[in-house]
Amino acid sequence: MKKLRNAVSFMVLIAISIISLYPFYMMVMMSTYKAEDIFTGIKLLPGNYWLINLREVIKGNFARSILNSLLVSVIATFVSVQFSAMAGYALNIYRFKFRKAAFRIILATMAIPGQISLVGYLTEMRFLHLTNTLAPIIICHFASAFGVFWMTKYIEGSLSKELVESARIDGCHELRVFYQIVIPCILPAVTTLTLLSFLGSWNSYLLPLIFLNRPVLMTIPLFIQSLANVYRTDYGAQLTALVLTTTPILVLFIFGSKSFIKGLTAGAVKG
Repeated sequence: MKKLRNAVSFMVLIAISIISLYPFYMMVMMSTYKAEDIFTGIKLLPGNYWLINLREVIKGNFARSILNSLLVSVIATFVSVQFSAMAGYALNIYRFKFRKAAFRIILATMAIPGQISLVGYLTEMRFLHLTNTLAPIIICHFASAFGVFWMTKYIEGSLSKELVESARIDGCHELRVFYQIVIPCILPAVTTLTLLSFLGSWNSYLLPLIFLNRPVLMTIPLFIQSLANVYRTDYGAQLTALVLTTTPILVLFIFGSKSFIKGLTAGAVKG
């Protein structure tokens, strides 16, 4: 009976995996066809137009767009995870006035759509003369209400306050306690938040569309959109660019999947 259940579970997982990977497979197959041929039917086998599509992608600012997206995503992710981890640590360990009120305010901001504050943010960046630079689309990711909430709840369920107190008694200063004791204890949460933050900044489209109008500053989403013009949308080239930019994210997730899953589940159990 147990073997039968395992076999059924295995078959269900295979079916779910096939359904999940099918869109990616179709994207890869369609990237090998000419734009006009993509809509002639379902493409289950590769075509012979991929090198032409690839040449069309590389002919543009693809390499520069990759570097711009990497610069934005790496800096934004690093700072966001740092601030979120520090805020989560402070909200759990320190007992200061209005601590609970501050946490509730952070939670309340998660209910406010980012588009509402977009006009004010644009006005602020214009006042600071930062428009048409990469700075606005990096800075906006620094303060993450979800990141603070994530780290606060994970630290609450996974970090022993007695461990922190012991380190302080032994003479560790706060930064050493944070980086040498706290961070190793919450590493799954850090890995998970890093993946989520990197993915969010990498895929960001609205802010770059508003703040950037120079081709040399385009990020990947803007570059893919730029492959379409008034007269023709080169869907083949767009799909090729999507394949080239999606594959590294999939590889990153595959290598970090264990820590990602552990980070999603470990903080749910207190102890």
